[in-house]
Amino acid sequence: MSSPLASTAALVPMQLGGLLAQPLGQALAVIVAVAIVVLVGRIALKVAWRLVTIAAVVVGALLVLSFFGINVL
Repeated sequence: MSSPLASTAALVPMQLGGLLAQPLGQALAVIVAVAIVVLVGRIALKVAWRLVTIAAVVVGALLVLSFFGINVL
């Protein structure tokens, strides 16, 4: 016995009538895929930028401490 959600999900492509068979449908699919990649990339770069900033501050602090003769490592 299948759930109503699964049967509805199976019917959606049939109801669209080959939307991706048309050039405009394919272009829309590509644009949506690129938008998803850009969105994920922005989130990943936001996290990466924060990590690089934190690393630069930590290394800078260690450098300043080493100027005063305090060896942390």
